[in-house]
Amino acid sequence: MAVDGLMLAHPSTNVDGLTIITHMAVKALPMVRERGECCALPVVKESWAGQTSELMKALADPTRLTMLASLWKAGGEICICDFTAGLGLSQPTISHHMARLRTAGLVDSEKRGIWVYYRLHDKLTPSTRRILGQLIR
Repeated sequence: MAVDGLMLAHPSTNVDGLTIITHMAVKALPMVRERGECCALPVVKESWAGQTSELMKALADPTRLTMLASLWKAGGEICICDFTAGLGLSQPTISHHMARLRTAGLVDSEKRGIWVYYRLHDKLTPSTRRILGQLIR
């Protein structure tokens, strides 16, 4: 039932087996917008999202994050033999993790004899350096 533009609702309450019906005025509000038809999303470059996602995936593993933090704090090169001894992991495991960091553009490597030496990539973007600086304490 409508009275002066208000819809009267008939909610009921059941108390101890007794039904109590009350009248409550409900006003129909105008529809402000349709679902999915409002504002456009802010522009986000797909290339940025892809690059940042790859960086975050590389940093998401505790071993890789430890290795990267070690390189950051060392300020120079670290031999793979030091990573295997320090982390208690096999050389193939360390190589796998370093390959992921290299693919993400975070480290460079140089082979000298039978050993491979790793260092932070010398051309890390300023945003990557800021992220690493905030993560690594």
